[in-house]
Amino acid sequence: MKITVPATSANIGPGFDSVGVALSKYLTVEVIQQSDSWFVEHDLEFVPSDERNLLIKTALKVVADLQPHHIRMTSDVPLARGLGSSSSVIVAGIELANQLANLQLSPEEKLNIATEIEGHPDNVAPAIYGNLVVASYVNKRVVAVLADFPETAIIAFIPEYQLRTSDSRGVLPNQLSYKKSVAASSIANVAVAALLKGDMVTAGKAIESDMFHEQFRQKLVKEFYPIKQISHELGAYATYLSGAGPTVMVLAPRELAPEIVARIEQENLVGEIQLLEVDKQGVRVEE
Repeated sequence: MKITVPATSANIGPGFDSVGVALSKYLTVEVIQQSDSWFVEHDLEFVPSDERNLLIKTALKVVADLQPHHIRMTSDVPLARGLGSSSSVIVAGIELANQLANLQLSPEEKLNIATEIEGHPDNVAPAIYGNLVVASYVNKRVVAVLADFPETAIIAFIPEYQLRTSDSRGVLPNQLSYKKSVAASSIANVAVAALLKGDMVTAGKAIESDMFHEQFRQKLVKEFYPIKQISHELGAYATYLSGAGPTVMVLAPRELAPEIVARIEQENLVGEIQLLEVDKQGVRVEE
């Protein structure tokens, strides 16, 4: 059995902790065979290979007495880069328990469990459903709306260094004034409405006008400003921090993508540039 979970890009500007899209990078979990104890075969540094692995910890939260298995885990979702690496593992762990214990969980049930573990739905929701998901988590109740992401090129610049969510959250203010909260919320509303309408010009302006987190986090990602400047010069819709960063995302008309990529490469920034697609399937299982 093989479980595949897509990477995700969350926030998308002002959609803080609530908006995310599934992308074409993947975590794969293969169930090899039953064993006396859990063993997760992988090539990741500093990641446990026993029941302390997040994959197994998550599965055991769902079903505490699962039969141990030998698992092979491979991933091209880089750790702590703002592409939902931990969320993909959490979703895979829930699916692992779902399959091994034949729970027949619905997507809604998977989302409830994943959000409770993760704390917010912006990454786990698109990892489960695929595509664009707008969700809220209030009073332990999750509400999610699925939609197609507009036709656009998605360019990811993935720096070599990690930026942990806890560190990135540390630069955020403890509170916003009522007036600023209303303004920030109105910008987020416009961003979501424009995305749902497929109006990337309006969406892009709203995405870049975020007041919730990006203005505080951008100083942690030195590559952000040169990439944003290049993207503006060449006619991109928007540049934003993916999740908590440090990955920088550029949304642009597809015909402009090659030139934008080439110009970013000329900056000799330390990292990897990738053209990604929207994943429309979310988590899936092959026997």
